[in-house]
Amino acid sequence: MNVRKYLSGALVVFLFFLLGTPNVASVKAASKAPGISAEAAALIDVASGRILYSKNGSKKMRIASLTKTMTAIVAIENGRLEDIVSVPKEAVGVEGSSIYLKNGEKLTLEELLYGLMLRSGNDAAVTVAHHIGGSVPGFVYLMNEKAAMIGMSHTNFTNPHGLDDSNMHYSTAEDMAKLSAYALKNPVFRQIVSTKVKNISWEGEEYDRRLQNKNKLLHLYQGADGVKTGYTKLAKRCLASSATRDGRQLATITLNAPDDWNDSMALMDWGFQQFSNVTVVEKGEIVETALSDRGQGIRLAALNEWIYPLRKEETAQIKKKVVLTEKQVSQAVAGSHAGFLQIFIGDRQIGQVPLAVLGDSPTMAKSGHHPTFWERVWKIIAGGMWSA
Repeated sequence: MNVRKYLSGALVVFLFFLLGTPNVASVKAASKAPGISAEAAALIDVASGRILYSKNGSKKMRIASLTKTMTAIVAIENGRLEDIVSVPKEAVGVEGSSIYLKNGEKLTLEELLYGLMLRSGNDAAVTVAHHIGGSVPGFVYLMNEKAAMIGMSHTNFTNPHGLDDSNMHYSTAEDMAKLSAYALKNPVFRQIVSTKVKNISWEGEEYDRRLQNKNKLLHLYQGADGVKTGYTKLAKRCLASSATRDGRQLATITLNAPDDWNDSMALMDWGFQQFSNVTVVEKGEIVETALSDRGQGIRLAALNEWIYPLRKEETAQIKKKVVLTEKQVSQAVAGSHAGFLQIFIGDRQIGQVPLAVLGDSPTMAKSGHHPTFWERVWKIIAGGMWSA
């Protein structure tokens, strides 16, 4: 008789009766994503970059002024906020949303970015483009270069504002979600898009410009902290939004969404309710592999923790596997990087953590460590998944 298979089967039966079985119908009903009006949408966990929801997420679409998220982050990364910028004649009178810049007027780059993101100034977008890229085409090159770096594989920019100037200016809900998550990790960007009201200079006028953020979610939704509204006749209503609750930040993208405010709130409510951050790997977590230069067990430790947003039913599907970078690993190289602990949901890899060789003891057995009942249980279930 195969004792291992017998014990594994018996254990599964034991846990089945111990833990009980969920009501499948109720679980599916509770976890079903809300119906939304948007033609395309995506919900992303900002810290991990995991797409939590997608509706036509890879469909190429017009994105209107959501374009300015890229304009802002490229400017922040390539310019200095205190730079004094002179408004070029090309920026004056650009159609659509405006902060009414005048030819030759001088503002700081920071002031222009507030005008860009709070009031969606197309004139501010062109001014920023000329200052950072030397021209609109030069800046657009930087935008597309950044898009490729972020992994926005279905995106192409032709201008810094998002006006409907050609069919070649497009992105997708998932690509824009990736952009939002990337930009929200920048503290300057976060500060700008979460600001409700800002006064900036107005050269030659008696009063400063008073900029009120067009993003109503900053007032409507608990924890809302960004990102950008958008509209053109062809793109229709578009919205990039974000919110932080209990240390977790989510961001949504809705494209061609007649009910965009409610779409975004429903998606974020669902995301906060259905997913929670789980520490899948603890920093210093010890695993063992049987491969060494003497055929002994070698203990390895995770160099960092790994946190990931998971639904309740996914936690039971997590698997881990040790992959060594060298065929032979010895305790003599204690402290050195030896491989990775790969992490899976089912058969899909979702991440990995670097592993280093522990120098305390050659093997768990030799160190005097005796596996606990649950360690032995785990080894039975895992089927030796710690092997290289």
